Amino acid sequence: MLGMALAALDGTIVSTAVPQIVGDLGGFAVFSWLFSGYLLAVTVTLPVYGKLSDTFGRKPVLIAGIALFLLGSLLCACAWNMGSLIAFRIVQGLGGGAIQGTVQTIAADLYPLKERPKIQAKLSTVWAVSAVAGPAVGGLLAAYADWRWIFLINLPVGGVALWLVARHLREPSRPEKTRAPRIDWAGALAVFACGGLLLFALVQGGVAWPWLSAPSLALFGASALLAAATVVIERRAAEPIIPGWVWRRRTIAAVNLALGALGLLMVAPTVFLPTYAQAVLGLGPIAAGFVLSVMTLSWPLSAALSQHAYNRVGFRLTAITGIACAMLVLLAFPLLPFPGAAWQPALIMLLLGAALGLFQLPLIVGVQSTVGYAERGTTTASVLFCRQVGQSVGAALFGAVANATLASRLASAPDSIRDGLPGDLDSVSHALADPGSLSAEAADYLRRAVDTAVDHVYIGAAAAAALALLVLVFVAPRRFPVITEETPSD
Repeated sequence: MLGMALAALDGTIVSTAVPQIVGDLGGFAVFSWLFSGYLLAVTVTLPVYGKLSDTFGRKPVLIAGIALFLLGSLLCACAWNMGSLIAFRIVQGLGGGAIQGTVQTIAADLYPLKERPKIQAKLSTVWAVSAVAGPAVGGLLAAYADWRWIFLINLPVGGVALWLVARHLREPSRPEKTRAPRIDWAGALAVFACGGLLLFALVQGGVAWPWLSAPSLALFGASALLAAATVVIERRAAEPIIPGWVWRRRTIAAVNLALGALGLLMVAPTVFLPTYAQAVLGLGPIAAGFVLSVMTLSWPLSAALSQHAYNRVGFRLTAITGIACAMLVLLAFPLLPFPGAAWQPALIMLLLGAALGLFQLPLIVGVQSTVGYAERGTTTASVLFCRQVGQSVGAALFGAVANATLASRLASAPDSIRDGLPGDLDSVSHALADPGSLSAEAADYLRRAVDTAVDHVYIGAAAAAALALLVLVFVAPRRFPVITEETPSD
């Protein structure tokens, strides 16, 4: 849990200190890569660490991941400009990929099926506490100390985690291998290059250049070529990083696709709800963060209680119930009155967290229970990889939807207020934060435009939930083929 806290706190604690970081180091035009670079490194390394943990064991991979994360944190604290800070954030991400995938795998190794919901719920509380405490801690450190402390604070937490893992983690005995393990370095490099290029194209598209421009088309074309090369390399490898059985087995393929759709729909609340709360409801940053954070209160509770459902009706039907409820909750968001009260979207997020807890945990526990020790790291990593890719695709897709909606609304604005209106979501938020820059009529029109844009994003998120529902209904098997394994109690 301490190791997971390093990765969970990272995004929330850094986001609140961005103004101080930019004020000290400069680089406002590229500061978004503090997050994009980290996310890219985490995502593309997940499959690699999953295979390494199956080959060499979870403990050495987790220790190496925590150590690399702490090294990146120390380097971030010593950064001298924005370029160096972004580079060191990528180092952090290289360690974060090992932490996220390996912790989930260890939980499945050490606890039998009936106990996994409890430990997974505890791991979920780490993310819930981080969502609430991260912004507060980051703000306090940035305001009363120095932004570099948001990275230095990782060192004592990570040091304790390293000591506990090294001294107390005892892995289950693994089957003896008749030959030395062979590492698919060519496959690892191909996966890293293909994933990195694709995510770079998604992050930069529509921001640094238009989607249909030469740079975007070139990047997507190169990603497709690298994907084809990766498939060829992995088919020929003796022990591939992403083996073909990950997609040939219906259960794993269905969970991968369903959680990819989860990553897609999660962009709506995590990225666009704070903008909605501030621009439409007029809330401050702290209150806007609270509207979002209530989702993290119901999610772990629902996840912990989900075992009572899937023990009776199975993993698939429980997940179907959760994602169907999530779809209805997302469709309810556009029905909220304008401008409405803060408790209304907060209630939506509370219900959404409850639904998604019922959806995600049964799928993760279920898919981990269909494989043995030697395949569990790869399986868990593939699931998390698909969710991360879905999140990146969602950010690009829904960003385009929001900006297209805003462009349409602003183009059809009355002539009396059209002059001087901003043209994108960020500019609209900044304009509404400065009441003196707009007339009352223009401000009301902009708030309605943002409201419409976010409504369209939530409709898109509901479509992603419908996609996950279709996958579970038509692709996932009625019963997950659970493997009964003896697991150590200590």
